[in-house]
Amino acid sequence: MFPFLIVVLFSLSWKISDSTQPAEEFLHCLSLRFHNSSSISELVYTQHNSSYSSVLKSSAQNFRLSTPSTPTPLLIITPLHASHIQATVHCCKKHGLQLRIRSGGHDFEGLSYTTTYEVPFVVIDLLNLGSVRINVEKGTAWVESGATVGELYYEIAKRSRTLAFPAGIGHTVGVGGHLSGGGFGLLFRKYGLAADNVIDARLIDVKERILDRKSMGEDLFWAIRGGGGGSFGVVLAWKLKLVAVPAIVTVFTVSKTLEQNATKLVHRWQYIAHKLPKEIHMSIGISRVKSNENEKMTVQASFRAVFLGSIDELLPLMEEKFPQLGIVKEDCFEMGWAESNLYSTQFPIGVPLETLLNRNRKSILSKLFFKAKSDYVKQPIPDCGPSFTRKK
Repeated sequence: MFPFLIVVLFSLSWKISDSTQPAEEFLHCLSLRFHNSSSISELVYTQHNSSYSSVLKSSAQNFRLSTPSTPTPLLIITPLHASHIQATVHCCKKHGLQLRIRSGGHDFEGLSYTTTYEVPFVVIDLLNLGSVRINVEKGTAWVESGATVGELYYEIAKRSRTLAFPAGIGHTVGVGGHLSGGGFGLLFRKYGLAADNVIDARLIDVKERILDRKSMGEDLFWAIRGGGGGSFGVVLAWKLKLVAVPAIVTVFTVSKTLEQNATKLVHRWQYIAHKLPKEIHMSIGISRVKSNENEKMTVQASFRAVFLGSIDELLPLMEEKFPQLGIVKEDCFEMGWAESNLYSTQFPIGVPLETLLNRNRKSILSKLFFKAKSDYVKQPIPDCGPSFTRKK
């Protein structure tokens, strides 16, 4: 559910001379290629810059990878134009520096701003390249890699309440890494992954060329939509196909503890969720909570859904397909599709749509220390009781 960010760009084999200062040589190289050399001081942060640490940590989502022992880049580049990226690629090649590209910083292992190897590297942070252009008539959008998913959703909603894009729910996730990693979201059952709805892209390759879908070829265009855009070049922008949604969608969250038959409900969900109409996405969150009866810890399963339709359409569907859950009208809320993404990250109902623009607004996806893994379940967990709903 939580999207990933762009991975390592080019694994270069050039060696750095022990007698040189890589950062100084790199800066000199940039000064020769930047059209306005004075902009270097505004766009490039060295480890000696007073703003270096704050820029590095500004979009680092996993504090486990922001410790004193974490390898850090020699420099951080915050380009304003494609030419700045071309210059950075050139100078990294010339001086044997590896390159990382960051748009939102949500990759679980920090691959966009750190390294597991003892090699010097440079980070291109795309925060200044975040424009979003919506064409309602054609149902398309051009979005730069530095924009967030929330900024994309906001710009779509401003212009149309019946258009959407099937990306994830984390509004601070960077578009660049999300699309290049596939992009799983609440609309995937109806419209596929976010990457399935990318129809063009602009990319800077290792030869510093700016390529579009036609000039890069279908093989490379296929690879950047799921294989990690930063593995093959720096993706500047993406052309997206927008999708149709109703003006009103319905959401609900219903929580059940072990004492309220959560185990059997989770088991039943495994057999019906994938058979529901494609207009509904229903997930389960498992957590430990205090029991209302005796204040002892128990396990709670929270069933969360977003339905592309009204409450009056949803209730008979749930009664037919999943009556055991006992959904009633009071459990359900109607809102716009863009607002449903805020609801799905547990923002209170009624927060302004502009919340999607706030990269620092606290949510369940806020910065913390964590280790995360993902997996697929190919067979339903047996009815003997899923291990995650067992009392400890």
